Amino acid sequence: MPRQQFPADLFGAIRLNVMPTVQMTQHLYRFFPQLENRTITVSAGSVSEVLRAVNEIAPGFADYVLDEHGALRRHVMLSIDDTVVIDRKTLSDRVPDGGTVYIFPALSGG
Repeated sequence: MPRQQFPADLFGAIRLNVMPTVQMTQHLYRFFPQLENRTITVSAGSVSEVLRAVNEIAPGFADYVLDEHGALRRHVMLSIDDTVVIDRKTLSDRVPDGGTVYIFPALSGG
């Protein structure tokens, strides 16, 4: 019986949905050790949804990076891949499948 032939580009056209990842500075692991030494993957969505998902893993995380109005704190830098988040108030920037959210809180000291 002959094998079924598939078009050469069939499998190249199938896009695998890869969940976004979240990476952060080592400083945050001191406060949220449950995030250390693990790959943090979350569902694609808005930055707000991503931060809520991280907060489910590490309760209190959102309070650390967001102010009392739910906006990104002044001292926190957040980017999606190589683009700095534009909407710091409602966090509506979209995080695509396969994207990486980077969280950088400012450090002080001498």
